[in-house]
Amino acid sequence: MNQHNPEISKGVDWLLVWLFIILSGIGIMSIFAATFREGDNVLQGFLSLKTDYSRQTLYFGIASVLAVFILLTDSKFFTATANLWYAAGMFLLLLVFPFHTNIKGTESIIRIGGAFQLQPAELCKVFVNLALAKYLSRVETDFSKTQSQLIAAAIALVPGFISIAQHETGLALVYFSFFLVMFREGLPAGILIIGFSAAVLVVATLLMEPNTLAIILTVIALLCIYIMRKQIKRKRRLLFLIIGIWVVCVGVQRFAVPFMFDHVFKPYQVKRIYDTIGKEYVPKNAADIADLEANGAKKKDDGDYNVRQSKIAIGSGGLIGKGLLKGTQTRYDFVPEQRTDFIFCTIGEGFGFLGSFGLLGLYFLLLMRIVTIAERQRSVFSRAYAYGVASVIFFHIAINICMTIGLAPVIGIPLPFISYGGTSLLTFTILLFILIRLDADRQMVLR
Repeated sequence: MNQHNPEISKGVDWLLVWLFIILSGIGIMSIFAATFREGDNVLQGFLSLKTDYSRQTLYFGIASVLAVFILLTDSKFFTATANLWYAAGMFLLLLVFPFHTNIKGTESIIRIGGAFQLQPAELCKVFVNLALAKYLSRVETDFSKTQSQLIAAAIALVPGFISIAQHETGLALVYFSFFLVMFREGLPAGILIIGFSAAVLVVATLLMEPNTLAIILTVIALLCIYIMRKQIKRKRRLLFLIIGIWVVCVGVQRFAVPFMFDHVFKPYQVKRIYDTIGKEYVPKNAADIADLEANGAKKKDDGDYNVRQSKIAIGSGGLIGKGLLKGTQTRYDFVPEQRTDFIFCTIGEGFGFLGSFGLLGLYFLLLMRIVTIAERQRSVFSRAYAYGVASVIFFHIAINICMTIGLAPVIGIPLPFISYGGTSLLTFTILLFILIRLDADRQMVLR
């Protein structure tokens, strides 16, 4: 017999609700395991609001209340106000410039009072998802046209570029995940292939000697001309297209990538990328050395040191783990930022391979459920929004876990519902529960 309040529970996907509760609970437990110290009073620690795990519990309570309010809201409210929320998010992002607080190299945080911090770049993911879904669902939007594709890309990427200007490169990259939504709604696959190829070219530029890579690109271009020689005879423009692509690739390799690493990225960001690919970074001047020291070059805060200690922690967990509060790497601060960016290693050390696999299984179930919900929607808005939620969560999971095991640079991406942080937890809660509300009302929405 269903005991839920019918006003809230009607049409609600309770599997998503329970996954939210379970993952948030795992997050509080992991933060507790990483920050609790011998001799502390557990009950007092949870009630004091002075410990990280007590504050995360408070954030979970606030997020739960907010989730109930969202479930009680008519889904039409989100479609009607999507553009207003986007405008408000852009205003908050711009407000960061005069009122930001510099914390660990990022200038994307506004400190409110003594303890509360707001990171608009994190919260703006919700607003971008709403605005993008609104644009894609318009009757007059023909997404097969280049103009519509460029407008959609601008909606997604403008907040990302503003975040880069605030030295928050990690969150800025999250906005590229919305291209998966556009792909589902008709964006040509060739654009995604071009984007992937550009990423490969950047990595190759960092790993290979410039002249060697230029020769390889030239050989590839000549092979393409030879293989397509019959088509080129019929369509001369194919030759110019291949030559144009070769010129662009060589230009990116010779000029664009060096310019980005010398003038766009900060030295500490360049060092973290170099650490990931196993290349030594050599500071060019005293200013670079000062930047490294201010943003993580000291031994205990160094990105390469973090990853090494994280991998040691995960590996030491073995098959079943050392148990709660028994991990030595995470309990004794060998892994910096273990409650936020490197929270996954706390789970790996404490609960081993089985615990880590179980967490990944929960995430897989969450993502598959969201995709299933997306495909059963009757409106473009709800479907696009659902794919946006799945894309953002997937990107966070993939980058964070790859970051902790050394397969991605340390760029400060939190693990959804697990990492410590009020703004992060509230953002993912809002993303998820708006989807739940839209899905509950799907039979009432025509577009």
